[in-house]
Amino acid sequence: MNLTFFAAEETAEKASGLGALGVSFGAFIVQLITFVLVFLILKRFVFNRVSKILEERRKVIEDGVRLGRKLEKEQENLDKKVAEVTREARHEADKIIANANKESREILRDAEKAAQRKTETMIADVEARLEEDKKQAMKKLEKDIVGLVSEATETIVHEKVDPKKDSELIDKAIRGNK
Repeated sequence: MNLTFFAAEETAEKASGLGALGVSFGAFIVQLITFVLVFLILKRFVFNRVSKILEERRKVIEDGVRLGRKLEKEQENLDKKVAEVTREARHEADKIIANANKESREILRDAEKAAQRKTETMIADVEARLEEDKKQAMKKLEKDIVGLVSEATETIVHEKVDPKKDSELIDKAIRGNK
């Protein structure tokens, strides 16, 4: 019966206003009631949950953004601290290098002084040895001269001179040369 009613209404409406546009008043009412029922069901069971999920998601996103900003600030602070520590480390390294250079120059100076002292000691030792060698050479030369003078005296006098007389002649000859 309802179908007949709707069909009759449909034919009447098609001829006038809304019917000319292809809209059925009865179909519109049915669709409106269906829409309201679906809306109420969705509102009751879905919209609250969806809005709750969307709110939680919004909070998570805001927390993430806040955390990101906080991390950016911490990163900036950390970068500043790293730059400061690096600057201090470079300054300290420069001090260490300067001290090492200073100490190395002092060590070189001390080594040069020690080498100079050792050289002077070696030169003094060599001079002492040369003096000793000179004295020994003079004694040997004197002994050789005494022997030559003794032989020359024997050759000139044609007789062997005794050691005492020989010694006197040699001393006299040496004193006369000086």
